[in-house]
Amino acid sequence: MNGSAHKNDLAAAREDFYGRLKGRNISALWTVLHDLVTPQPRPEMAAAHWAYADVRRYLMEAGDLITAKEAERRALILENPAWPGESRITPTLYAAIQLVLPGDVAPAHRHTQSALRFVLEGSGAFTSVNGERTIMERGDFVITPSWTWHDHGNETDQPMIWLDGLDIPLVYFMNASFAEQGTEDRQALTKPENDAPARFGSGLLPVDYEAAAFSTSPVFNYPYARSRLVLEKLRAAGVVDPCHGIKQKYVHPGTGDFAMPTIATFLQLLPSGFASKPYRSTDSAVFVCVEGRGHSLIGDQRFDWGPNDLFVVPTWVPVTHHAEDDSVLFSYSDRGVQQKLGLWREDRMDEAHP
Repeated sequence: MNGSAHKNDLAAAREDFYGRLKGRNISALWTVLHDLVTPQPRPEMAAAHWAYADVRRYLMEAGDLITAKEAERRALILENPAWPGESRITPTLYAAIQLVLPGDVAPAHRHTQSALRFVLEGSGAFTSVNGERTIMERGDFVITPSWTWHDHGNETDQPMIWLDGLDIPLVYFMNASFAEQGTEDRQALTKPENDAPARFGSGLLPVDYEAAAFSTSPVFNYPYARSRLVLEKLRAAGVVDPCHGIKQKYVHPGTGDFAMPTIATFLQLLPSGFASKPYRSTDSAVFVCVEGRGHSLIGDQRFDWGPNDLFVVPTWVPVTHHAEDDSVLFSYSDRGVQQKLGLWREDRMDEAHP
């Protein structure tokens, strides 16, 4: 048998073999290995930007079309352009902008997905979590831990709008979703307002408090005014990182870990005129501009941002931030999960490589 005939016979035999495997729900590793174990993260998701004015216009129109109670949560989902219809902004995270109008009640429910709120507009509306109410102000970072009762309301005369960030895609992937509706629109309040910050958020902890591993912070409202002051104090001390400006993470007061076990959250100050050095990491991140104006270069794309604009940076894609004015960015990612699994990696591309 000549070489050509032998190759043809071998190819046919392999094709027959693979076909018989497929019929028994088996596949040959060597046919898929390079797709399973890639040399770098795949560039599947897209960098994207949402102008707040545009989203707000549609959100207010939604306010005329459906009540918060009918919708359960009146929110518009920000979908990554790479995955239309999949309700995810990164591989593991969800983002939406929620509107709570004066007089609205977003009824009580609970679910295994963890959630954050970052307030974009308004002052004085509330969220209640496990029997405690907190008043929300612009820039506040508010947590709804997994499987805790929560409801929202607005007793002011102005709309409240906030960013919702959840680990819905992660929980969906693990098929670990549970949800339950409350029997009443508003849960019974069993704790005084500001109980959590008094017990856990002032540098003191109850003497018998022991934080469980991978638990959510017992402080569920991190006021922006206090966090912003910290950034200014660090600026005065000259603590400026070439890749991040002045960047802090929100933490669990009992463990020092991220405030949420599945969602890492950050706040950073970019001084006026600051241009960051190139940086990339394995946690794709959602950013919202809280103050200031500037632009970010994500790969070969430029996105200009101002107050309340949002953008997403994909996994392992270089990013630089450029501030025209003093600017503050809030961001969240799945870094906490990746670090606990030993998967997280960063590349400070301004530093020499070995």
